[in-house]
Amino acid sequence: MRANDHPAMRRYMKRIIPITIAYIATIALATALVPDNAPASALTIGLALLPGMAALGWLWAMGRLLIELDDEYLRMLEVRKFLIATGATLAITSVWGVLELYSPEVPKLAVFFVFPIWCIGLAVGQLVNRFGFGDPGPC
Repeated sequence: MRANDHPAMRRYMKRIIPITIAYIATIALATALVPDNAPASALTIGLALLPGMAALGWLWAMGRLLIELDDEYLRMLEVRKFLIATGATLAITSVWGVLELYSPEVPKLAVFFVFPIWCIGLAVGQLVNRFGFGDPGPC
């Protein structure tokens, strides 16, 4: 069975699409309403928490996918993607952090970018699954 044909994967897509739309909408909302260097207030904190809740929703949906996947091979592919994404994120942020520590001219990496880096790592993991191990699933 191809990954996209699995019922758990279809449920995952039904969960992840509205969460992604909510994430993009809340980032746009916060960007529009909170000026740069705004002091912390109930409004700014609340607006900052909204995209964070969507990110937690992504993690919940990914966890549900692992629980609902009854095909061990498909589950292994997802776990491999998560491990590749996590390893890449840890490597990138660790190296950049050391650069920041010892090279003041290196720009600071905002913590906001850690999750997007991890998501890019998921795409890299999908490519590794597809081309490195011959998985026929779509990218």
